[in-house]
Amino acid sequence: MKVLRLRPGKERSLQRRHPWVFESAIAKGGGDAGETVRIESSDGKFLAWAAFSPDSKIRARAWSFDEKQRIDAAFFGARVASAVEARSLFDLRSDGVRLVHGEADGLPGLIVDRYGDTLVAQFLSTGVERWKGVLADALLAATGLGKLYERSDASGREREGLAPVTGWLRGSGETELTIREHEWRLSLDIATGHKTGFYLDQRDSRRRFAELAARRRFRRVLNCFCYTGGFTVAALAGLKAAGAVSGAELISIDSSLPALERARAHLVLNGFDDAQAQFLDADVNASLRRFVDEGRTFDAIVLDPPKFAPTVAHAERAARAYKDLNRQAFKLLARGGHLLTFSCSGGIGADLFHKIVASAGIDAGVDGYITERLGAAPDHPMTIEFPEGEYLKGLVVVRK
Repeated sequence: MKVLRLRPGKERSLQRRHPWVFESAIAKGGGDAGETVRIESSDGKFLAWAAFSPDSKIRARAWSFDEKQRIDAAFFGARVASAVEARSLFDLRSDGVRLVHGEADGLPGLIVDRYGDTLVAQFLSTGVERWKGVLADALLAATGLGKLYERSDASGREREGLAPVTGWLRGSGETELTIREHEWRLSLDIATGHKTGFYLDQRDSRRRFAELAARRRFRRVLNCFCYTGGFTVAALAGLKAAGAVSGAELISIDSSLPALERARAHLVLNGFDDAQAQFLDADVNASLRRFVDEGRTFDAIVLDPPKFAPTVAHAERAARAYKDLNRQAFKLLARGGHLLTFSCSGGIGADLFHKIVASAGIDAGVDGYITERLGAAPDHPMTIEFPEGEYLKGLVVVRK
């Protein structure tokens, strides 16, 4: 077994069961891509078994902190089965579910979502890439399903020195699917959709928006970076429950015409007239500025932009982008209006995001109450050992 020896004092994070070892922490040793290595402290004490990644700044990702553990097919079968079983702990009102969430489930670099009878997986590190076949078989065994589609085309693979890979890994079938979320139906294409095909992590936030729409009876709603219109469907569902759909104005903006076409189809799929919402194929920043110039206001605004800061190194530039978006949104928010603002950037922590939004409100001359903090649905868990798992941050701000 190959050994990685750490520099003095660099063992503390592993002793706290944090699964990452950075290049700068290693004194000597190495291995092949994805190979299991033994990690030792500077005085030779065992710390963890880990997968080695020669091209990544995260040079090793821990599989286990138990020296007696064997890293083999049985190990991965047990880890997958445990992750799948854990989802029964959560109230997941959907047949679209995150089954494996990387480090949180002890499988760094592996993302697996279930859409009905189909699994979609992303193998984003050299460790899970090396064990791909074993993991694929374990996933089918744990779920009893026969179809697994691979969407290993995220930017994380490039940082691991891996080329993108997509296509059927086990079985075959249609890539166009429809799932149930709460009482709604939403469609996706696992071959072309964002991430594994859909943003399952916003499931609970969409439900919360529907509840707010029903209680507050929003008359003017603006959904920015709407993608396929999940928050738009939620708003209409809430307004319908309150008997307040008639006369409501809903505007959804995205720069992807195919996404907007699917968003429009989602209205029809859920029993709404597609004329009940307006869909703009436009740049969000430019649209917000135009609405400000026109003197428009909205009772509810959703800001759910793409990832501006995948790592801390991108945080400063991303902070400026987030601030500008939120400043314009605050200018458009009616008194008593609700702003749901999100960041899915791992490089932007919850405290920093709060400061960015606060600064945007100050610059816009707007004061507000933070009434709720939102995050990813519980099938995208953050663990006590791995706080970096809190990638999705959301605030509900009510303008005073």
